[in-house]
Amino acid sequence: MFEYEDLIGLPFVDGGRGPAAYDCWGLAMELFKRQGKPVKDYPINAVDVDGIAKQMHNDESLWHKLEAPKEGCLVLLRLTPGCWANHVGIYIGDGRFIHSYVVTGVCIDRLRKWKSRIVGFYEPGRKS
Repeated sequence: MFEYEDLIGLPFVDGGRGPAAYDCWGLAMELFKRQGKPVKDYPINAVDVDGIAKQMHNDESLWHKLEAPKEGCLVLLRLTPGCWANHVGIYIGDGRFIHSYVVTGVCIDRLRKWKSRIVGFYEPGRKS
């Protein structure tokens, strides 16, 4: 398991790549780095939900889709109807994930609260 407790409560900042603030992808990058799995950056404005969704969908082949969540995997979410996905978090086990959200900053949420918005669970690496 990787450490994440030090990140709880940090503010959401568009383009935030730490260490004092994160947007959702900045937080995911930090958590993958802590797992020894660095991933590429997406320098996209957080309010450009269409651009985010398009970029994420284009790079779907860089990720392996999981049938069920496992600790440390990416949780892809759809916040806006009609797009593929435009928000991410990292699964930490026990039905919970950590994410940086504009309203809450870095926090832990339950998957069941976001169930209708979950697109899938992924880990770095080409699809099989």
